[in-house]
Amino acid sequence: MDDWKQNVYFVLVEPGESGNIGASARAIKNMGFTNLCLVKPAEITDEGRWFARNAHDVLDSAEIHASVEEAIADKAVIVGTTRREGKRRGVILPVEKGAARIREITTNNKVAILFGRETRGLFNDEVDECGFMIKISSSKLQPSLNLSQAVLIIAYELAKYGEATGCSFRKKQYDNSALMEDLKSHGEISLLYERISRVLELLEYIPRGDRNLMKNIIVNLKHFIGRAGITEKELNMIQGICTQIEKKVVKR
Repeated sequence: MDDWKQNVYFVLVEPGESGNIGASARAIKNMGFTNLCLVKPAEITDEGRWFARNAHDVLDSAEIHASVEEAIADKAVIVGTTRREGKRRGVILPVEKGAARIREITTNNKVAILFGRETRGLFNDEVDECGFMIKISSSKLQPSLNLSQAVLIIAYELAKYGEATGCSFRKKQYDNSALMEDLKSHGEISLLYERISRVLELLEYIPRGDRNLMKNIIVNLKHFIGRAGITEKELNMIQGICTQIEKKVVKR
């Protein structure tokens, strides 16, 4: 059964080449996927439609969004793609392990895979929204992949994980039952981070005026929660903790 593939969304952020958009549509259809999302895309020309050979249905049904935030609002887990490393980018998994992790989450939940601009990749604030990043190994002489090539490789790695392979990987590597549960969407948990910020201020955990420290803490929490998502029970528990802290602090 390939129902899980309907929960995978390939999100191209501001793709500037019509040919890349068409080739990406063809790539995901090659591997049995259908969901293409475009954030502020270039105009799709005849060239783009030519590159989408036999995948015009995917291209024509692509979601068009005005922002990354809009594109990922209803997704449970956000995954980024990168060729660069660094602490700011959080956990970076090789494509094989990243694909296996995505496969498990998509049993019951929507996952967005973000692909950055052809020339500049993903911006830091977009990386901050990702639970983890995927990196495709490539030659140091030519490390940068074409956008549609990256889409094809990740779609191929995902397609390799059928029901049996995915389940065995979960039990061996993660044994995390939450991955099989219904997770809250990115939009539904975004208010949680705002509330945690207010609670930290109430506790005077952050030195007054140190906005950088606050931002770093929230970004790390986003990465931590975003790697596996959060269930409704877990979200309610954290909200309850915040409520009790607020009550105690206000009474002092």
